[in-house]
Amino acid sequence: MNVLNLITIYVSDVGKSIEFYKKIFEIEPSFIVPTYASFSMENGLSFSLWSNKAKDFISEGVGSRFELSIMVSDEIRVLDLYEKWQELGVVIEQKFHKAVFGPTFVVLDLDGHRIRVCIPD
Repeated sequence: MNVLNLITIYVSDVGKSIEFYKKIFEIEPSFIVPTYASFSMENGLSFSLWSNKAKDFISEGVGSRFELSIMVSDEIRVLDLYEKWQELGVVIEQKFHKAVFGPTFVVLDLDGHRIRVCIPD
């Protein structure tokens, strides 16, 4: 079986994106070079930022057409993060509400990538 262990998103400014993700993940990056950075998550997943201005970056696509999701234990934790991220000035795209799968909200990173917080299905 193949296991998903790395998610990479393309960003316009790696340094600014590092600072953004440090705030919301509450961890330091595990690897940094000028055009790339990676965060090692406790569950074994790696999350990386790759500059779309890097010399070896090639992509025909444009825009942000996917969503990262952070599943937390319960509605109280969803609300806690909602309030905390508002205080940090994170852009809220979709306010806290109850969807068919439970309490949730969506924020945007500096490049418009969607980040959803919810409880497990």
